[in-house]
Formats: sequence, C-alpha cells, structure tokens
Amino acid sequence: MKLWYVNLFVSDFERALAFYEGTLGLTARRKDAAFGYAAFATADVLFAIVQANDASLVGRHTGIGFGVEDLVASHRELAAKGVEFTMSPEKQPWGGFMAVFRDPDGNTFYLDQLDDRHADR
Repeated sequence: MKLWYVNLFVSDFERALAFYEGTLGLTARRKDAAFGYAAFATADVLFAIVQANDASLVGRHTGIGFGVEDLVASHRELAAKGVEFTMSPEKQPWGGFMAVFRDPDGNTFYLDQLDDRHADR
C-alpha cells in the first residue's frame, strides 16, 4: 500500500487554482471547474484541490509538506509573489530545514528542504 493522493478543501476553486498553478507553479494533471476539482503533478503523490461544501474543512493546518531543492531561494521567490509565510526558513531540532506558508483560504503548509546543507544553522 502507498499513499496515492491528498485532497485539500478550498472555499473558492478558481482563486485556489490560480494560486497553486500561477503562484506556486504546480502543473495541473487534470482540472474540472464545474466539478470543483484539480489534481497537480507532484513526484509521488497527487495533490488535489476540491471545492468544499463544508466551511469547517477550509482554513486549517494541513500537515502537508512541499519539498524544494533550495528553501532559501524558494522562500524568497514565493514571498516576492505575495505568498504569506507564518514562519521563515528555520533549522528544526529534528534536523530539517523548513518554513510555513498559507494559501488564500488560510490552509497552512510546510515548505521543506530535507538535507544537511544547512546543518550549521
């Protein structure tokens, strides 16, 4: 068994689609505005946004982490595009190097660089 997909609930599908495609630069594998669904190509797991029918499913900490090769450069690039970061890149006690950001609905994500290039920070 392996993790196949992760769905994220959003309040405004078109706004979310613009954020994930345009701002974050994810490539949509399939999208259907009438159904309120888009799945994005990521390395091993499909990441999808889904129009929520229940507002309590939107605007929460997701526990979802996006991995990048260079966290400092990615943080700088996304912040310049207006992405709201609630935590700047920071070395973690467990050895990781990560930042935390929000989408337009307030859904919160990790942005991680999981290697040892920043072990001295």
